[in-house]
Amino acid sequence: MSQLPLVTIICLCYNHQRFLHEALDSVLAQTYPNLELLVVDDCSTDSSPAIIQDYCSRFPQLRFISTGHNRGNCAAFNMAWREAKGEFIIDFATDDVLLPERVAEQVAAFRKLDSTYGVLYSDAEYIDDNSRHLSYHCHRDKNRQVTSFAPSGDVFAAMLERYFICPPTMLMRRQVLEELQGYDETLAYEDFDFWVRSSRSYKYFFLDKVTTRRRVHNSSLSKSWYSPGSRLLSSTVRVCEKAKLLVRTPAERAALAKRLEYEARQAYFTANYKEAHELLLLLQQVAGLSAVYKLIFFLNKRKVNLTFVRRLYQALRQR
Repeated sequence: MSQLPLVTIICLCYNHQRFLHEALDSVLAQTYPNLELLVVDDCSTDSSPAIIQDYCSRFPQLRFISTGHNRGNCAAFNMAWREAKGEFIIDFATDDVLLPERVAEQVAAFRKLDSTYGVLYSDAEYIDDNSRHLSYHCHRDKNRQVTSFAPSGDVFAAMLERYFICPPTMLMRRQVLEELQGYDETLAYEDFDFWVRSSRSYKYFFLDKVTTRRRVHNSSLSKSWYSPGSRLLSSTVRVCEKAKLLVRTPAERAALAKRLEYEARQAYFTANYKEAHELLLLLQQVAGLSAVYKLIFFLNKRKVNLTFVRRLYQALRQR
């Protein structure tokens, strides 16, 4: 049997003291034998550094990297993967949990794929602050078959149109990161940009297994996505601008238009008027504005506040 490829798990920490023990224990419990384990602390202000130092003293296979000052997830990850030696890379936040067979199962699946595949992703379990089950990422029927959208192959158009990947489940070829020169450090988050840029050149594969437990808590990045002035939304605008330059076919253009419609609606109905204006201008360039979006453009320009509509819609959905 050929030598198993080296896999680097980059454990990113920022103020995760409540979850660090469970996260690092899950990394150390991996059954896959050929691992490089890097723990990156982005200058946490809680006791996270002390916890990491304690783990590193007891488990020499862990290597501690400090960013020196708070840089954000994209820059912290880039620091680590550029020092990493693994053929495959996992971006792992230390408020999440890896199941013991995670790496072994994903590498086994990846080794059956050809070099046109750059990223593998899988199903995940969502958990709360106390590690209690909330739900699963994928919807399944009574026979446990996945019924939600989880494509493999050329997924570029799908990436433009909708979110369907649970980010911490990804296993990436190092080659993909090298070609992209890592994450874009000018952005507030990495997922959407990485998906768009990588799927333009590489195929994705869905592994039908639950490999990861993703934690949902009040400090989660997604909680502030459409907050007024959020850098997350402005980063989404920048990624859509990049995507516009990458589309090649009418189907891809239509997919990007659907994304722009969705993001423009969310921006307008959360009173993010600047970002809504930018998204609507992009939509106009990509596909033109329908009557509905001409109306939204008009209302947005005059900053007519209709945030109550979104709140009402969300309340009705939760019933």
